[in-house]
Amino acid sequence: MTGASSEADQADQAVQAIEAVFRIESARIIAGVTRIVRDVGLAEELAQDALVAALEQWPESGVPDKPGAWLMATAKHRAIDLVRRKETYARKLAEVGRTLTDASPPEYSEDPAEDIDDDLLRLIFTACHPVLPTGARVALTLRLLGGLTTQEIARAFLAPEPTVAQRIVRAKRTLAKADVPFEVPYGDDRAARLASVLEVIYLVFNEGYAATAGDDLVRPALCEDALRLARVLAGLMPKEPEVHGLAALLEFQASRIPARTGPDGEPVLLADQNRAKWNRLLIRRGVESLHRAGHGPYSLQAAIAACHAQAVRYEDTDWTTIATLYGRLMTLTPSPVIELNRAVAVAMSQGPAAALDIVDALTEDPALKDYHLLPSVRGDLLERLGRPAEARAEFERAATQTHNARERQLLLERAARCAPR
Repeated sequence: MTGASSEADQADQAVQAIEAVFRIESARIIAGVTRIVRDVGLAEELAQDALVAALEQWPESGVPDKPGAWLMATAKHRAIDLVRRKETYARKLAEVGRTLTDASPPEYSEDPAEDIDDDLLRLIFTACHPVLPTGARVALTLRLLGGLTTQEIARAFLAPEPTVAQRIVRAKRTLAKADVPFEVPYGDDRAARLASVLEVIYLVFNEGYAATAGDDLVRPALCEDALRLARVLAGLMPKEPEVHGLAALLEFQASRIPARTGPDGEPVLLADQNRAKWNRLLIRRGVESLHRAGHGPYSLQAAIAACHAQAVRYEDTDWTTIATLYGRLMTLTPSPVIELNRAVAVAMSQGPAAALDIVDALTEDPALKDYHLLPSVRGDLLERLGRPAEARAEFERAATQTHNARERQLLLERAARCAPR
């Protein structure tokens, strides 16, 4: 029995390793395979085939030394086999050969910054092609780049899950039908797609910074990918202020990741974080990027993050300026989520009563109907106003709405502290 149990444990460990590796490497695998098959939908299927092969082989053979490379090689071999089976074998093979050697930019480009050898970046710009509606571009790229589930994307969009699923399916079909090239665009085409690309990177980072589901509050791999791509874009487009604004925002946010969770992975609220753990190098990089930013939405959010980053203690935070910046952000991009964030700043600068009026006005907004942070913020305000019974109900409601186990535990703990003595 002991031998059988040991084998079962080894198989379970292999499956867990496969799932973890695939979650991290899936975007790179899909991007690499897309260079061969020129179809993101087909590339995703081939990446899934590699995952199935790993599930069949690794439990018996063991996890290879370089699991990501194994998955990539398996997926590419299957892609090449698929191309060879096509009736147009000779033409397709020649096309593949050209694809593998044409990473340099078109001949008319004289700017060395144009040469971006990054399949993930190509994948983003391909998925953000104007042939797709904006929502479909973002949803598809979150799926392909971040490896997010449909449920996680739906939570990021505050949209119904079936709607997002159909959006992704239609996006893949549209790209295949339009035969969209797998490349980083140039000139006006690149500028036209920039807004969607920035939004994709922003949402991918947010999913890593505060995971919508699962047992972990933070998924650092997603944050690292998003931050790396933001830096690549900043190098690619040095004269685009909003690119630097996004880069600054992500640098500031990433600097706080080491302090956002405790020893057992439990969430640590901003007020309780050990600021000595904040990464000062990332903060300095954020400040440098902010100096090159403009006055757009990402730049304003970066300025808000800078207020937090530059406060030595939580009590030193300039909440008045933060509330003002959120007000300017609402003018540029009206959103109930931004208004909820403004309410938090108002609570700190003017008191919980003033903020509760703002939050109560948001309770009827259908976009926030299942958004757990709305009752969470409301519960915090009610607790500070000395209304524990109402606060407890809000925290319990928020706990039922979140899909993240760590957040749920924190909310239930806050609800318990509001229990009558």
